[in-house]
Order: sequence, then structure tokens, then C-alpha cells
Amino acid sequence: MILIKVDIIGGSLGGLATAITLKKKKPSIDIFVHEKNKEIGYNHEGRRCGEAHTLNPQWIQWEPERNEVFNYIKYVEIYIGKEKLNVERPYNATCILNRQKFISQLGEKAEKLGANVKTSDRIKSINELNGDFIVDASGCPSVVRRELNFSKGLIGYTYQQTLEDSNFFKRDLMRLYYTGSIGYYWIFPRNPEKKEINLGVGFIGKLNFNLKEKLEEFKNKYGIKGDVNYTLGGLIPIGLQKPLKYKNILFVGDAGVGAFPLTGEGIYRALLSGEIAGSVISQRNPNKYPFLVKRAFIKWDVVGKTITFVNSVARPINEDLVLKMTKYFSKNLFLK
Repeated sequence: MILIKVDIIGGSLGGLATAITLKKKKPSIDIFVHEKNKEIGYNHEGRRCGEAHTLNPQWIQWEPERNEVFNYIKYVEIYIGKEKLNVERPYNATCILNRQKFISQLGEKAEKLGANVKTSDRIKSINELNGDFIVDASGCPSVVRRELNFSKGLIGYTYQQTLEDSNFFKRDLMRLYYTGSIGYYWIFPRNPEKKEINLGVGFIGKLNFNLKEKLEEFKNKYGIKGDVNYTLGGLIPIGLQKPLKYKNILFVGDAGVGAFPLTGEGIYRALLSGEIAGSVISQRNPNKYPFLVKRAFIKWDVVGKTITFVNSVARPINEDLVLKMTKYFSKNLFLK
């Protein structure tokens, strides 16, 4: 029997989904997960993004345990300019993850299945690895993409804060605010015990203003109060990143499939891309990975990137047109 070794750069959603899938399908494969932080999940990157997770039968195998969820979202308020859309979500269709616990328990599952999860193990170059296959799940900017000088593709920018004892906390309500000029803001209910919310601002295009200042203006406009206990800003890869595969390297999560262009959601994309990578490697057919990933994501990626491009062109000319387009596609996305 020929043994296969797989090196996975990054012990977060995409990397751990790859390891779990590989071990379930081919227990004999040697898997090494290289995580740069001291613990799996319990670091600042374990709280990246708004932590919303949209569930779907396509990835129901990654449904979180109850103790990995802060809240299930029943209602969504979408503000587009001066107009408000009210959406009622099916029960358990959308949840706010305790993202750190969710990632941590994925790590425990991978280890129980036999994966070697190594923390405080920062990979600086692919030359350090000798696996038959390498999975780059190192996020954005990706370790491998940076080393090989690959294009970053379409990139968004975000800045977010977490507020305790907030007057805007409502356990089952998510709020999204789309503007014609800045991009969009979000407010997610986080930890009920602390009446905690996660709020932030996202923008795609040439950034010629300060996102932190815009978020503070937003808080003042709506009277959002609370004690800030966490802040984070950074780059968000938007949509599929080219190439999805290079030689024996597969790109998953933010390094490969990025976030959904219209909402910035990336959790299920990371999990599903990791699952696909694990499946094709277990079959020793990695060349199939780009096809399967495109089949899973290409439809909405094309729609999302097209809308994003048109909005970026229209924004300096006619903000009302941007809002009208946002309204149309929001209804088709959230109200169906």
C-alpha cells in the first residue's frame, strides 16, 4: 500500500474540513495541519468576520452543535437607503456561531480521526513541506499565493467591532444596511450573556476613506452604544481566486473560494471547499478540484461579481441607481 502524506497550511475552517474529510474517506493518509497560533480557534482570527453561518442541505454535515451557536436568527432587517425590507428566516436556517468553539471542536474532531494538528507552527514557505499534496488554507493574504506572487484577485475591505451591553442587542435579529456610497454595514447579535453585538462595515473597490471613521459615524447616526471589547480590520478576498490548483497545491477557504461577493459570507464556502479538496485528494484525483469548486460556486460568483463591478462603476455617477440594484437583488436573495 502506497502511503500518502498531505500538508495543510492553516488550522481553521477550510483546513480542518479538509483534514476531517480526508481521514473519514482514507484513514491511512498521513495528515499534518500546520497552525501558526498557539491554539486552534482561540485567537483573534477565530473571531474574524461577523460569524453568521447560513445552513443548507448541501453542507448540513457541517451543522454546528448547539453549544457552538450563540443565536439562531429568525428575522433580518435590510435597510437600502431609506427603504426597509423585513425578512423572516426558517428556524435554524441562519445562526450566529460561537466561532472559536466551533473551530476548536473541528480541531478536536480532526485529531480524534488521526490528523496531526501542530500549533505554533508557522509555515513561511512551501519549501518547508514535503507532502504529496499541499492544501493552502492560510486565509488572506495566502502564504502560498504571496510566495508565488499570484494575483490577489478581487479584494474587499472590512472593519468591525464587538460591543458588550449594547442597546442594539436583540437575540434573534440581524440587521444589514446598504448604502449607495460606502458599501454595507452589519449588526449581528453575538453573546446573549453579555448583550454583545458584532457590527462592521464592508467595502469593495478603491478605498479612499477611513473605514473606522465611517463605522463611528454609523454608530453615532443610529445611536448604537456599548463597550468595545474587540476590533479587527483587514482584507477579504471576493469570490473564486485563480488558480484554484497549482501543481500539487489546492487552495481552499479564503485562499481559494473567498467570500460571497454580495454578502461577504465565507464560512460555508470554506467548509465546502475543504470537503471537496479532501474528497478529491482521497481519490488521488486533485485535478478535479477546480471543476467541482466552480460547479458549487460559479453561478452566484458570476452574478455577485457582475453586480459588484456595475455598482463600483455606477457609484461615482448615480448612487440612487446603486440602491435600486441592491434592492432588486436583495429581494431575490433574501425573500425567496
